[in-house]
Amino acid sequence: MARILVPLAPGCEELEAVTLIDLMRRAGFQVVTAGLEPGPVKCSRGVVLVPDALLEEVHEETFDLVVLPGGLGGADRLNADPRIHALLRRMQAEGRYVGAICAAPKVLGDAGLLQGRSATGYPSVVNALDLPDTRFTDQPVVVDGQVATSTGPGTAMDFALALIELLAGPEKRREVEGPLCRPG
Repeated sequence: MARILVPLAPGCEELEAVTLIDLMRRAGFQVVTAGLEPGPVKCSRGVVLVPDALLEEVHEETFDLVVLPGGLGGADRLNADPRIHALLRRMQAEGRYVGAICAAPKVLGDAGLLQGRSATGYPSVVNALDLPDTRFTDQPVVVDGQVATSTGPGTAMDFALALIELLAGPEKRREVEGPLCRPG
């Protein structure tokens, strides 16, 4: 069973965070949500999430994937936390997956994980980044090696399903996606 870490910071985009957590749990993955500081996390639209643990308690554990929800305020707080950068770099060094959606790909960029890669993210955020060695596209989901990125709240379900497929294969993706009654 894959083990996933979803760090939660105040101002994160709740639709992205909850979609990622929900679909990966439907896949049977062990999903650990971790707050940067003690207490509930107030998201960008006022939804309050209660993390499973503090980042300090779990950041040195082994995970198959660390995925960052967006929301500009949340992404800025993740980006300002040196534990997040250290965790992302360790994941890369170990050949494990990292992912980010919406504004959070800027965290991957600042941690040095997008250099020489293709990626996507929230258009106004990625357009403001100074990452000349990164090829940004307008695709809803981009996977380049061990790094997965997505554009925003409207692509959260596609992103979560792509991550499920990366970790457990296309059959597991179909197993999770089927009961969702998605069109097409």
